Amino acid sequence: VQLQASGGGLVQAGGSLRLSCAASGRTFSPYAVGWFRQAPGNEREFVAGISWSGSSTCPADSVKGRFTISRDNAKTTVYLQMNSLKPEDTAVYYCAAARGPYCSSSYSAFGSWGQGTQVTVSS
Repeated sequence: VQLQASGGGLVQAGGSLRLSCAASGRTFSPYAVGWFRQAPGNEREFVAGISWSGSSTCPADSVKGRFTISRDNAKTTVYLQMNSLKPEDTAVYYCAAARGPYCSSSYSAFGSWGQGTQVTVSS
């Protein structure tokens, strides 16, 4: 599955952004989807994941209560709603489709990656 991430931009601390990850050529079903991010000089880190059915999510501790991952009923787009953004959230955000249906935070569980979208949070 080919993935296309969008929705990044520049926002002030405390603001919000919504990222989208669209599947082209087919739906995400029956795969879980995740968001990762990578800041300059840092390793890529897991942000949040959602099961293929959408019934289970697994956000990282660093974003719990601020970020919400969801997917539409047709399972062609996955969203990452980011609220109360902090400067440390600045990174390139990537979406990825997992190899299976269940929520996972493991990098190795994901096989298809989209291009990144830049999120910059100013203080």
